[in-house]
Amino acid sequence: MITIDVPYTGHVFPGSNPQQRDLPGARIIKMSVGAMDNNCYLVQDAATGAALLIDAANEPERIAALIAQEAPGKIRLILTTHQHPDHWWGLKEVQAETGAPTAVHALDAAPLPVHPDRLLADGDTVDIGDLTFSVIHLRGHTPGSVTLALTDESGRHHLFTGDSLFPGGVGKTNSPADFDSLYKDVTTKLFDCYPDDAIVYPGHGNDTTLGAERPQLAEWRERGW
Repeated sequence: MITIDVPYTGHVFPGSNPQQRDLPGARIIKMSVGAMDNNCYLVQDAATGAALLIDAANEPERIAALIAQEAPGKIRLILTTHQHPDHWWGLKEVQAETGAPTAVHALDAAPLPVHPDRLLADGDTVDIGDLTFSVIHLRGHTPGSVTLALTDESGRHHLFTGDSLFPGGVGKTNSPADFDSLYKDVTTKLFDCYPDDAIVYPGHGNDTTLGAERPQLAEWRERGW
């Protein structure tokens, strides 16, 4: 049995229990997997039980056990936020265990260990039961990185940003041009579109909000990372 901690703080780490956040109409279970402290998110619709898995990153047996316990037979999609291997090391095994279809942005599909059932593009929506996630393409960390945006029944926004946005900065980039691209996309597609209380769920580490990060945007631009 996997023990899930409540209340939710957003602080999980290798070896810690997963945590559950209850939303109006949904719940989020956040679990750290692997030595690189990757965050894996199980997002479940309260009305239908249908669930989305975001980043089958590592420890596939543990992810499969969580699904079997909390959402057996309910995974409707496994979505990979970007092509870096630490975000899909467990994908092949979890997909085989659940039989769920997989999705990734078209530009990041080639390195994945399974052929995706769905290729994502900017502006797409992903429907999981009664939940609708918006797909936001953020270029720079990788060519096809995506953020998923969910608005709960209270109107609050939840942004699953992969490695494109963290507390304290945007994700790692390999050139000034890549940084410029990622900074522009994060500012115009996230900070300019969502309010300060929007919650950011990154691919590693703690959660944050756009309001907590917004005052640092000029500093990020100046330092170039």
